[in-house]
Amino acid sequence: MKEEFYATIKLISGEEVFAQVTPCEEEDRTLLILDTPVIFESIMIKHMGVNAMKVEPWISLSDDSMVIIDMNKVITISEVKNEQILCIYNKYLRDKDRDSNQTKVNEDMGFLSSIPEARVNLEKLYKSS
Repeated sequence: MKEEFYATIKLISGEEVFAQVTPCEEEDRTLLILDTPVIFESIMIKHMGVNAMKVEPWISLSDDSMVIIDMNKVITISEVKNEQILCIYNKYLRDKDRDSNQTKVNEDMGFLSSIPEARVNLEKLYKSS
């Protein structure tokens, strides 16, 4: 397997997909492994008068972050080194799991206890004040 890179891929379907790409040679063909492929869309925010980039998942109903494409489905592939595009993509990756607005509880977040233990501690605090 070769080194991974960020690229925009133009498919024979006409779609343009952005992802972190890892080429893979398999027998007599080349496959592209895409990690979290997305579609960028330029939009105009009218009330602010500015252009913005909208990022959406390429395949919205899948839980898999990896997609494999055969090179015979690709018209062209172009490596992307633009820092703004990479920053937008990395921000999307950080924020994509925040839709649920839930975080996993761990011990670094504070004291964890059972309900009866917490009740006893809260009653002690209430009676002492």
